[in-house]
Amino acid sequence: MPSVEVVYRRIESPAGPLLAAASSRGLMMLAYRDDDEEPPGDGDPAVLDPVRRQLEEYFAGARREFDLPLDWTLVRGFARAVLEATAAIPYGETRTYAQIAAEAGSPRAFRAAGNALGSNPIAIVIPCHRVVASGGRLGGYGGGLGRKRLLLDLEGAPA
Repeated sequence: MPSVEVVYRRIESPAGPLLAAASSRGLMMLAYRDDDEEPPGDGDPAVLDPVRRQLEEYFAGARREFDLPLDWTLVRGFARAVLEATAAIPYGETRTYAQIAAEAGSPRAFRAAGNALGSNPIAIVIPCHRVVASGGRLGGYGGGLGRKRLLLDLEGAPA
């Protein structure tokens, strides 16, 4: 299998520092970082300028959809179906874990959907923060509930 160059960049945001990674196919990771560690310095970090710019627009309230190419290399099977269904949730709206499981093809697999969302490698852009528990409770979030609330409040989403 040929090697793939991956470029990393730290991006500051109102939700805290993020680590972005992209291959030639697109954004493959956007993860919360609660440390000061600098990412590996290989490649041209300017490749990730569109990600930084679109995140800035999102947090400023000027962007409701991301139009970035995504590299799904890190996600397969049911988890990918869950994340694709999650990516379709409109800005300012929420869905339940059960609704996402059904949209991904397994209506009774809401716990597995929650696990897939918990390991979402592309936070914010694939808006797993828009998935809530039945009854409107926040449920979980890989970045912590404070960040989930911040993102939902930014979007004016019910939760």
